Amino acid sequence: MDSGGEAYLQMRRRLVLYFSRKRCPSPDDLADETLHRVTRRLEEQGTITDATPARYCYIVAKFVLLEHLRDPGRHHADLEARHEQQTTAAARDEGVARERLHGCLDRCLQSLEPGERELILDYYRDEQRARIERRRRLAAALALSANALAIRACRIRDRLERCVGTCRGNEDPDSFRRLSSQRDE
Repeated sequence: MDSGGEAYLQMRRRLVLYFSRKRCPSPDDLADETLHRVTRRLEEQGTITDATPARYCYIVAKFVLLEHLRDPGRHHADLEARHEQQTTAAARDEGVARERLHGCLDRCLQSLEPGERELILDYYRDEQRARIERRRRLAAALALSANALAIRACRIRDRLERCVGTCRGNEDPDSFRRLSSQRDE
């Protein structure tokens, strides 16, 4: 009777739980290794007669666990390599998204009136204390209170956010806000 892989998935979940209870750093990998070894034995011998399939999986899992405990460095190195690959791929994807976001932001900044563009760029320029001083000078130069300047900048920023959202096809409307908050930090 074909279970459509349900028995395999259930056994894998049980093995992941087994390795998790043993506090292994990579229970998924160890469960996969266990099932790989069981599959290899089935391919070589055709059947397992020593024990029930579940019992045999746990016997193999015990040996995989003992090997892991004996030589954690090997598994740790494998995990490090896998983590590095995932981190590199995520950084590459993030870089592409960030580049696209910057392109949209540049186009939207160009669509602003020159005075508005200068105001918003000056408003968010510098860091910490220098930013406060710049905003104070900017408000004085425009004959505005600090609150009025903040409101004007907020309105321009809202228009920029809508423009960037439209430019990016509203794929992630919060991405501009996250980019801006990273700059504010």
